[in-house]
Amino acid sequence: MKKKVIGFVHTHWDREWYREFEIFRMRLLRVFDNILSLLESNKLPSFYFDGQTSAIEDYLEIRPEKKDIIKKLISEKKLFIGPFYCLIDEFLTDEKVIRKNLEIGLEYSKKMGCKDFIGYFADTFGHTPNFIPILKEHGINTAIVWRGCGEIPSEFTWGIDENTTIDCINLVRGYFNDYISADLDIDKKAECIKSELDKIAKYSGDVLLMPIGGDHLGVHSDIKNIVNEVNKRLDDYEIELGSLFDYIELVKDNFKQYKYYGELRDNSKTFTLQGSYSSRLDLKRLNIETTHLLEKADRLRKYFKNESNNYERLINYAYKFLLQNQAHDSIYGCSLDDVHKEDIVRYKKVQQIANTIIDEIKFNNNITDTEIINLGQDYKGTVEFKTTKKLKGYQLINTEMGFEKSLLTDTLKVPVTEDYTEIYTYLGQISVKDNERKKIQTIKEETDVFTSDKCIGNSKIFLSIENNEIKIGNYKLKFVDYIDNGDSYNEGPDENDKGKLGSIINSKVLYNGEIRSAIHFQIDLGDILNVVVYLDTQSELLNFKIDWVNTYTNHNLQVVIETNEKIYNTYSEDTNIIIKREFNPDYDIRKNLPKTKGLEAKNNTAPMQRGVWTNGIGVISKGLTQYEIKGNNIGICILRSTDILSNPKNPARTTPAGPPIMLNDLKQLGENQAEFSIYIGDDNELKPMINKVYNFIV
Repeated sequence: MKKKVIGFVHTHWDREWYREFEIFRMRLLRVFDNILSLLESNKLPSFYFDGQTSAIEDYLEIRPEKKDIIKKLISEKKLFIGPFYCLIDEFLTDEKVIRKNLEIGLEYSKKMGCKDFIGYFADTFGHTPNFIPILKEHGINTAIVWRGCGEIPSEFTWGIDENTTIDCINLVRGYFNDYISADLDIDKKAECIKSELDKIAKYSGDVLLMPIGGDHLGVHSDIKNIVNEVNKRLDDYEIELGSLFDYIELVKDNFKQYKYYGELRDNSKTFTLQGSYSSRLDLKRLNIETTHLLEKADRLRKYFKNESNNYERLINYAYKFLLQNQAHDSIYGCSLDDVHKEDIVRYKKVQQIANTIIDEIKFNNNITDTEIINLGQDYKGTVEFKTTKKLKGYQLINTEMGFEKSLLTDTLKVPVTEDYTEIYTYLGQISVKDNERKKIQTIKEETDVFTSDKCIGNSKIFLSIENNEIKIGNYKLKFVDYIDNGDSYNEGPDENDKGKLGSIINSKVLYNGEIRSAIHFQIDLGDILNVVVYLDTQSELLNFKIDWVNTYTNHNLQVVIETNEKIYNTYSEDTNIIIKREFNPDYDIRKNLPKTKGLEAKNNTAPMQRGVWTNGIGVISKGLTQYEIKGNNIGICILRSTDILSNPKNPARTTPAGPPIMLNDLKQLGENQAEFSIYIGDDNELKPMINKVYNFIV
């Protein structure tokens, strides 16, 4: 008896990747015009549009006359859209933005008449279970995943724990299968399809799921006849064109037969391309900075009920720009230079909108420069603020030229004048509760920070420099540069490389202040790294700002913390939740590079959002989104400089992940910067420390 195969026809639509957005959109017009024609003429029974609505909106912006046809096909269950606005990365995205993504996508999908939804994650580079409760809150009880599943069967129960689960489909062979449309004779098509189905069958029951489609692919106009001819040549299978929802109904009793809890990042069967989490770190920094700023603006407009509705559309408009940048190939940094230049423009647009909303609301509600509103958890510590006034009782840390903000917010003043004036940045102190408005305090007590040319510390944390070593308590801090012959997807380590250790060439006190003090030292790694370490009175956090000019490529620069024991576990932030990960500290990717085709080396790296803790020490990062475990060391990548989109000779991945396009900006040549903070304490302090760095004070 032949096994039934549901062939679901789809396209995977990256808004931008190895071509720019507008070029891909012009292709989208041709592809989707044809799909609508096939659906209307019943030459195609159904089509799944990649789990996102952004492509539909992009299409209708040029073809508005097609809206009624699309709504009709959706109502007839021939076309399925949503639930997301964009297919974003799962590990680099803030929980608030994930929810916005789903809310925007579902609202649009339902307005278009769609009622059937599935959590569709066909191409993200691994999967977090922290998406599950968010999907369930919105009535979505089934998801599709691919990368990172290892030996998991086609249908399984996936969960955070046994109380928080979802039915899940594993696309065993991935979403890409273009044999139906490929330029092959019918016998060869049938042979290739049989080979694929045999591989899927090993992980499936009596009903198989076979995707038909791929990246930016249209649909063959004679697809029904081709499938019929292929079926005549298959002895063990019968392909039926249908929808994902047809398949789910047929296999609904299978999901409970296999259960898996936790994240899906096993790369033994599929590439998870973990080097993308350290590619183009300038984008990662902008992403986290912009996400946080936009949420501040959103919280502030809700704080003032009279402002709440005034900015709602503008906030959602800005979130769309942010989400477009978080489409997986965009946020990963594995697209063309021109694509990422457009991403940077979008980030700047969002920042302009968010900052202007904050300025206008503060102006409208008479919030002075020396007042703050706390829109998050209770906070006690240092705050920075800017003003055009010279003030006493605060610590001055910077003076720059600029415009008085009221010139832009007060419509009775001309917004462009000759009133270019000095802007002062001050430090003050505050102890403030959630949702409290309060004046910033002047300096009330003597600082507990002490400095010299070789040390900085206070009553809670201490850094010293001696014998060319940097110590933070009992931990050593090192700067190590590794060879990286990889690409935008994977690090490409050298099997004989032990890393180049940076040397300290000088150190001095930068300033001593009533609230904040700082020291400066330089690290020689060929390029000179300028490192400023500053510390606030009574603070648990040592803060690092590093800037340098990168002059060469194909290297991976890390800040390495050497702990006293091997590292078996880390706690890091994922969708704003602290998760535990397990590691083998004795594993070294450099000694385990693959020799046969089609493999990706197992690695000891992991993504993080804003912080990681291990063996008693925590790092709060500002856009440093990948760490590596090696023995008793944790390395935080501060720069990964490569020069090619997908290197066919990448030593860690023996098959290309994209076209071999040379990219100048991927080298990250020129000025670079990195910021992070370090504390010594328990893992349960990681979240409070993140909240302290990423507070919601405006």
